[in-house]
Amino acid sequence: MLTFADRLNAQVADSAIGRWFRLEGSGHAREREGSRFMTDVRAGITTWAAMAYIISVNASIVSDSGGTCVCEAANNCVTDAAYLQCIQEVKQDLITSTAAMSALASILMGALANLPVGMAPGMGLNAYFTYSVVGYHGSGFITYREALAAVFLEGWIFFILSLLGLRQWLARIMPQSLVLAVGAGIGLYIAFIGLTSGGLNVIGGDTTNLVGLGGCLESDWLEGLPYFCGSQVLRSPTTWLGIFTGGILTILLMLYRVKGSLLIGIFITSVISWPRNTSVTYFPHNEAGDQLFDFFKQVVTWHPLKHIGNALDYNYGKGKVWYALITFLYVDILDTTGTLYSMVKFAGLRDPVTLDFENSTIAYCVDAFSISMGALAGTSPVTAFIESATGIAEGGKTGITAIVTGLLFFLSVFFAPIFASIPPWATGGALVVVGSLMIRNVRDINWDYVGDAVPAFLTILFIPLSYNIAYGVIVGVFSYVIINGFVWIVSKISNNAIMPPNYDASEPWVIPPGGIVPAWVNVLLRRNTRIIEESPSEYPFQVRQRHSNLSVDTTSQENPLTPRKSGFKFSNEK
Repeated sequence: MLTFADRLNAQVADSAIGRWFRLEGSGHAREREGSRFMTDVRAGITTWAAMAYIISVNASIVSDSGGTCVCEAANNCVTDAAYLQCIQEVKQDLITSTAAMSALASILMGALANLPVGMAPGMGLNAYFTYSVVGYHGSGFITYREALAAVFLEGWIFFILSLLGLRQWLARIMPQSLVLAVGAGIGLYIAFIGLTSGGLNVIGGDTTNLVGLGGCLESDWLEGLPYFCGSQVLRSPTTWLGIFTGGILTILLMLYRVKGSLLIGIFITSVISWPRNTSVTYFPHNEAGDQLFDFFKQVVTWHPLKHIGNALDYNYGKGKVWYALITFLYVDILDTTGTLYSMVKFAGLRDPVTLDFENSTIAYCVDAFSISMGALAGTSPVTAFIESATGIAEGGKTGITAIVTGLLFFLSVFFAPIFASIPPWATGGALVVVGSLMIRNVRDINWDYVGDAVPAFLTILFIPLSYNIAYGVIVGVFSYVIINGFVWIVSKISNNAIMPPNYDASEPWVIPPGGIVPAWVNVLLRRNTRIIEESPSEYPFQVRQRHSNLSVDTTSQENPLTPRKSGFKFSNEK
């Protein structure tokens, strides 16, 4: 029997919306198998629920920079009441800007690039922005205003690189074992986040072994070391609430294919955590809990940007501003590129031949534009979120997922007191479950050849241990180049006499078809070629064959100068 959801899915698929987003049944030549309108809506809600923590977390981190507040007292103004009040207002500004920029970026990503990827100010980048660049309460090497100007320019540099196809090309030429390893490493990364203080708090700090079991009460933390348990580990009621309702319950629902399993687990855990007079409350009876509860009780509120809107200081003549810009540039390009490619592969949207994905140029341009707009709104760089994997795991395959996520972030601008009150232990279990789904990439890594296996393993290892996707990618690429570069040099010097015994098991490195030039440039070139063909020319073109491997089909009606879709492949000799 057809349900209301089935009829709605069919109607939407048979509309202009269905054809734009390439829903299954839309009749589009490249419709996405298994995509359904209601499934994507549910996936968008799930993605937002997993990302909603960024509203309060990003505001808390970036406000530590002091924003535009001026500190004139000693000891970084930690006891200056007027300065602390100004920071509190900056934090409220940042809640608004974080939700607004997450809404804008996610909606643009969904509507223009048709990808199920949520966008928001990135974790890690916001910490680097605050503590390494601006410094705690403005004690860094450049000011908050100058740092925003660096982020603003970084976004436009990204935009140009994306238009030229450089960002896409850099990702596509990576060896496939490394690409798979990045996805698996991100799976471990988000699972680790879900297990630590950003989620279930099962894992905490350890003064001897760096990490150890956590989950103790705050009263059992080591002095001056939050989340370092001296004793009484795994005694926190919130830890066990998250394990059972956000973790085990979610897994059982997934086993029986209950739709919205991740969202149900997050919602139940959050509702249980809201009453105050319980041992698992998100609003304990202390100063911090009172502030959270006072904000929660407002339900609906609107806080305009008083301090951080358009606060840029375009002091590009200062060398340290360029140092910050270049650092943002290389970390962000590796972080965002690795995350986005892993998400589209997880969603099954990557072309197995070209190793690219539909609308990749548009996706990277949206990312770059959002970075610059985020700077105008006073926040750190916006990036693709690995929590998008929760929505993809729920079946999200089109941009409708990202649009729904963005619309909920837009509502969060007004309902921030409610949406910012989802506790971390409510989403921790979902992150662990999604990490277990993403680790499946390791099955396809080439473990038979050390030159492929070791760089891939180092990538998987370094992403969660360094708490940074970019660092894992850097380690993997450098180790791959050093190991396989040495083999290549020795083989050339010895005329292939000295080769690893199992070199035949290695994964050939190829440049995927399509080249570095993005699709829109190829369209322009074809158009210009047609114009040249139709115009009288005194000197006709002559095409000469320069290499035996490069052939020209002289019988084709197509101009031989026109770029071919298939491109050229280069592989290691065996």
